[in-house]
Amino acid sequence: MLRGYANQRRRASVDQICAIPHCFKDFNFRRMPCAPQLSENLTKTCLWKLYDFCETRHIDHARCEKLIIATDEAELSGLHAICERGRLNGVADLRVLTRAEVTALEPDLHCLGAVLSPSTGIVDATGYMNALAGEAQARGAMFAYHARLETVRIVPQGFALEIADADRTQMTCTNLVNAAGLGAWDVARQIAGLPADAIPHQSYVKAGYYTLASGHAPFQRLIYPSPDATSLPVHAIRDTGGQVRFGPTTTYLDPPRIDYRHDTPAGALEGAIRKFWPDLPYGALQPDTCGIRPRITPRGAPLADFMIAGPDSHGMQGLVQLFGIESPGLTSSLAIADHVWAQISAT
Repeated sequence: MLRGYANQRRRASVDQICAIPHCFKDFNFRRMPCAPQLSENLTKTCLWKLYDFCETRHIDHARCEKLIIATDEAELSGLHAICERGRLNGVADLRVLTRAEVTALEPDLHCLGAVLSPSTGIVDATGYMNALAGEAQARGAMFAYHARLETVRIVPQGFALEIADADRTQMTCTNLVNAAGLGAWDVARQIAGLPADAIPHQSYVKAGYYTLASGHAPFQRLIYPSPDATSLPVHAIRDTGGQVRFGPTTTYLDPPRIDYRHDTPAGALEGAIRKFWPDLPYGALQPDTCGIRPRITPRGAPLADFMIAGPDSHGMQGLVQLFGIESPGLTSSLAIADHVWAQISAT
């Protein structure tokens, strides 16, 4: 699974970092319900395609594995259920490890047992996106950065777009794909005639990570809490250089507010981290990456699946809209592109 953050950017100060040159994301599965959702199906389709894409384009990545840990007896009893949910969704390589087996893999990790996910890996997300952009341009695609969409009208040829630049640029297109991340709602609201109920609820969820100010990285694998954990669900993730990050913190923002500042004290994470890494030095955490997830459910509601809405849902031929593409969006991005193309081709 790849935890993706939409509309990320980097600034000089460490508390404003988002998409950075060595921003590594992990990919495999996060949610594994008994009935597969669109996000899970797309991720299964795309996982090995992504590995192959990275290998053939020489994009920095690593198959580093992941441990989903149990730190108490209640969580321990649920590990086999995690493996079963994975099996029902076509993830056949998950297996339960004893405490001794976990210690042999990660001596600094404290837990009662864990689920090992051997196919989980990390990828340089910026390098991956640059490779996609380069291949698109080589095939004739053009990118217009800092070009805000002003209006969209339905015309006989398809769609007429007006851009809010100095020249008030206008263009027409047969097909229109709204994949604007945090801005997808703004784009949708500019489409004349689009039914109001075709635009889902809009939430922004800020997620912040912290890194160690000094000292060695304690783990080689990604460390995830059990989905049954009752405490703050803190992960330990790493990049291919071995740097570890802890998080995420979670802050709901009121759209259209976008704020990448860290607003959760590092001390709020320390207790949760020490449940699985008791040797965390006091005062060792410092702010690192911070991003904002586009979410289509209100605060407190269960997480929703990806929303990829084609003509069958809103009635406009040639229009496909993507909302709520958070984790595992980057992992499944190649399959999402195929899915969108299938919807366009069917019109």
